[in-house]
Amino acid sequence: MEHSGRMNCYKRIDNKKLRLGYTTGSCAAAAAKAAAYMLLAGEDIDYVSLTTPGGYSLYLEILDKKWGDGFVSCAVRKDAGDDPDVTDGVLIYAKVSAAKAEEAQDGPLVFISGGTGVGTVTKPGLEQPVGAAAINRVPRQMICQELEQLCALYHNLQGLEVVISVPGGEELARKTFNPRLGILGGISILGTTGIVEPMSESAMMSSIQLELKQQTALGRKNLLVTPGNYGQAFLQQHFPLQLSDSIKCSNFVGETIDFAADLGVENLLFVAHIGKFIKVAGGIFQTHSRNADARMEILTANAALAGAEQPLLKKLMQAVTTEEGIRMLEEAGWLEQTMVHVTERLESHLARRSFGRINLGVVLFSSELGRRRQGSGELGRTANAGEILQKILQEVT
Repeated sequence: MEHSGRMNCYKRIDNKKLRLGYTTGSCAAAAAKAAAYMLLAGEDIDYVSLTTPGGYSLYLEILDKKWGDGFVSCAVRKDAGDDPDVTDGVLIYAKVSAAKAEEAQDGPLVFISGGTGVGTVTKPGLEQPVGAAAINRVPRQMICQELEQLCALYHNLQGLEVVISVPGGEELARKTFNPRLGILGGISILGTTGIVEPMSESAMMSSIQLELKQQTALGRKNLLVTPGNYGQAFLQQHFPLQLSDSIKCSNFVGETIDFAADLGVENLLFVAHIGKFIKVAGGIFQTHSRNADARMEILTANAALAGAEQPLLKKLMQAVTTEEGIRMLEEAGWLEQTMVHVTERLESHLARRSFGRINLGVVLFSSELGRRRQGSGELGRTANAGEILQKILQEVT
């Protein structure tokens, strides 16, 4: 059983030993359980036990206890382990009071709502309906299970009202995906296992899939994707679109295509830096360097197809970055022809990956080229990119 506010369980991820933590959902359930116990039993407690859906037993310290007229409020401190979670260390509060008379008639025993710092769902496509507090299904189940047991133990037939709050949650939410997903006013209370595992590929893919679902729930069939911050910066400067109109896919290009196709998306446009998408021109759809790094090989091969001569090809192979390679091609007069072949290869590999289920386009750019030319830095685009972009603009404007 894990004691106090820190887990001492570890998992090896990417050959590193990383400490696990527990979710905001576990914190909310533990705080609610403690507050309900103190209200019904009339006893003060300093720790509470909680078994997570993932099977871990936690023994968590109860902080900032307040007793009032018909209510008890207390908090549990979030521990994210070794995951870079913006909510690490924050206090998750639960205020428990007797349910109102109108709520307690032939209905559930536990009524859950969100208070200060807990977001409100404003767009469809998320787990909770529009207008509800962003407290996901499993945390709600955890809270209900613990409090229903206490109601049975203390013969409480009236039921309990629980308000979950996170002081400072609105400010924290600005550092998360919540504003883009239409969750406003605070963070989400999350967790399916009750345990935080340091950021894994599965967590990243779940986040991408959630964004895609949210966009398609709004009726969008034409979507814009950027792999990372470079793409989003380029988008802001050169496209008449908001960042909220795009989805970030990180290194998971192939999975993003698969998810989008499964959701019925018709057109997907990638706006991508050459350093990331030159790999896709070689059929590499997971672009993290630990999986494959053939950037210069692919760029050089396409320069050779364009007709570049051997001395230049040798220099390209020795270049450290794709930006350096782009500069070499520009200075030698081979950039435009090379990019024609690169975009053709992109079209071919993307079509092969999608099996024709979705129309895929790409706009490629170079940050350094844009600075040198004092322009957009666009290197090239697939033949269908302009058409897809127009469809995206029609949907979002």
